Amino acid sequence: MILVRALAVSLRPHQWIKNLVVFAALGFSKHLFDRDAAARAALAFLVFCGLASAVYLVNDLIDAERDRLHPVKRLRPIASGALPAGAARTAALVLFAGALAGSLALGTPFLVCAVAYSALGLAYSLLLKHVVILDVLTIAIGFVLRGVAGAVVIGVHFSPWLVVCTLLLALFLALAKRRHEIVSLEDAAGHRASLAEYSPYLLDQMIAVVTASCLTAYSFYTLAPETVEKYRTERLALTIPFVIYGLFRYLYLVHRHDQGGSPGDVLLTDRPLLATVTLWALAMVLIVYTAAGVPVPRVN
Repeated sequence: MILVRALAVSLRPHQWIKNLVVFAALGFSKHLFDRDAAARAALAFLVFCGLASAVYLVNDLIDAERDRLHPVKRLRPIASGALPAGAARTAALVLFAGALAGSLALGTPFLVCAVAYSALGLAYSLLLKHVVILDVLTIAIGFVLRGVAGAVVIGVHFSPWLVVCTLLLALFLALAKRRHEIVSLEDAAGHRASLAEYSPYLLDQMIAVVTASCLTAYSFYTLAPETVEKYRTERLALTIPFVIYGLFRYLYLVHRHDQGGSPGDVLLTDRPLLATVTLWALAMVLIVYTAAGVPVPRVN
């Protein structure tokens, strides 16, 4: 039972929230209430949860020695010895095999995305996380692959605008995480060599650029002629204030409350931020589906 609990912790189910990006195409393509498309997207979500957990296991196996020097990561099951390395390797192989088999069942285009995501995750764990700038870019591209996979699995086009917005938002979160690591760790360079190449000032400059770019890209997306034509409304621009507040609230938590180390935890624990994301999602659904004449189910 202890081994099972240790394995469950190592799979990091609280991080699966990142895989919700898979559902972006479902919502934006006006297929949210299409049962077949929703079912395929849900299966795609499960596949990426399996792949992500497998990558986490591999990463923890590689970083076990370094994690023992970290004030929090030293408690991870593999680093602490609660989960034997052999059991972790076996679990990772089973997850990779099962998830990739499921990917094949969802079609070749989706399988390509799943394989690319797996390869990128392994490359990150083995090498790229030690290369300054490429480390955060790799994380961001992983989010883009999730979004594209969510589109191909239901057979729709993933807008280049959404690719850009996803990339920039993921970069924003990754840079904020690096800043948290630099500030919170006494020996950041000893934990990861690439952290020695960053500084709070440099990261603040990068975050400022990405924040402005993200807001600009999202604003252009909502007002772009092709977007207005597709959704038959200009009201998507009404969701811009939610994005502004969400980014600013996150920056507030990073700078004033020393958060940002785990974006998923921040989203789930900060009520104003969670409320903002929820309201943004509801506003998007109402605007997109009512403008397009798609019936939105009512809760009696």
